Formats: sequence, structure tokens, C-alpha cells
Amino acid sequence: MRRAVLKEAAKRFPWLANVTLYGCLFASGDLVHQVIAQKERTDWKHTRNVAIVAITFHGNFNYCWLRALERRFPGRSAGMLMRKLLLDQSFASPLATSVFYTGMSFLEGKEDVFEDWRDKFFNTWKTGLLYWPFMQFLNFLLIPLHLRTVFMGGCAFLWACFLCFSRQDGDGTAGLALAFLLHPRTTTTPPPTALPAMHPHHPTTPPPTALPAMHPHHPTTPPADTQHPDRGEERSEEETRGG
Repeated sequence: MRRAVLKEAAKRFPWLANVTLYGCLFASGDLVHQVIAQKERTDWKHTRNVAIVAITFHGNFNYCWLRALERRFPGRSAGMLMRKLLLDQSFASPLATSVFYTGMSFLEGKEDVFEDWRDKFFNTWKTGLLYWPFMQFLNFLLIPLHLRTVFMGGCAFLWACFLCFSRQDGDGTAGLALAFLLHPRTTTTPPPTALPAMHPHHPTTPPPTALPAMHPHHPTTPPADTQHPDRGEERSEEETRGG
């Protein structure tokens, strides 16, 4: 019954149904990532940002992109399928990955919105080549056009788990993501420990011991009368004789 309702809604309202379902599935991937990471509390703000990026760009872009591919390369022959896959992985996939990294950084208010993109885009795109060509092959071969965006949303549910992990704790590689699935506690990055402030180049040293003040060039000398006591006595005798 539910499947029939979804199919009917996708036929009558294809854009609304496809984009909404795609965004919900993509955002659900972030929630699953947080559950696997065993976070102390759910970061709903992050999930909201993921949903905004998924609905405003990914869902709308994929809806239009899949229809444009089908109009340009209609049918399911081997040649048409290969052309669709080649264009999808060389243009659409890099664009979608780039928008995710930069869009999330923009929504979080980062000063450099391209920082995550520079560090993780290439690894993420290479990892996507191990996943998306097979999913899109099934999509172009078996799924009718009005349901292809929803099918991509189902595939993007798993992909969103990987993207959210890569952005927060990973580097875009499949190996680190697999390690995260096996040992989520040890793979996630712990918060940095506060260190005492110190000079960046010189180690801390104890304060110098206070020394008595003296002239910078001449050593301290006793008063003139105490330098030669014998001379003082001779003067007093002469004064006595003179008197």
C-alpha cells in the first residue's frame, strides 16, 4: 500500500516527491553516522545543515541532471549506458562532492569554506568511483525515470554516512571509513587537550636570581678614608705636632 502511494505521488508530483525524499534520506545518513560514532548527544544543527544542502542543491540538481541525461542519451543500450555513466562520474559526481564540502562549511560560518574541499575532495571522489558507477548503472538500467532521483536518495543514504564521517573525522578514504565502522570509538578524533601558554620558540625557564646593583663598568670600591688606614694615622700625628 505504501509503495503504491509513493509511486502514485512520484508520478503526479515528480519534482516534489523526488526532491523531498532525496533530502530526507540524505539527512538520515548523517543521523546514522552520529549513532555509529556513539556521540554523547545528537547534533541536530549539523543534521539540519546536511538537509539544507541536500534539498536545495543535491535533490534539485539530480532531478534535472538525470532527465537531461535521458533526453540526450535515451534508451538502455550498452553505448547509451556507458555515455551516461561517463558523464555522471566526470561531471556530476565531482560537482556534488564539492558543493557538499563548501556548502557545509558556509552554513557553519567557517572563514575558509574551501579548507575541507582542498583537504578531502580528491580522496572522496576516488572513493566514490568504487561505489557510484555500480549504483548508477542499476539506476539507468532498471529504474524508471520518474523514480531515479528517489533511488539515488536511497544510495545517497549510505554515501551521506561516509561524507559526514569524512568531513568530521576522516580524510575521504575508504580505508579510514572501514576502520571507523569496525572501531568507531578509536577512529573518531578526540577534542584537543588544553596546554599551558608558552612562547612558540623558547622553552619556559625559571626567573633569574636578583643581583645587587652596581655600576656597569667600575667595580664598587670602599670610601677613600678606609682604603689606607695607615695614611690616616700619619695625618693625625702631623696635625698634632704642628699644633
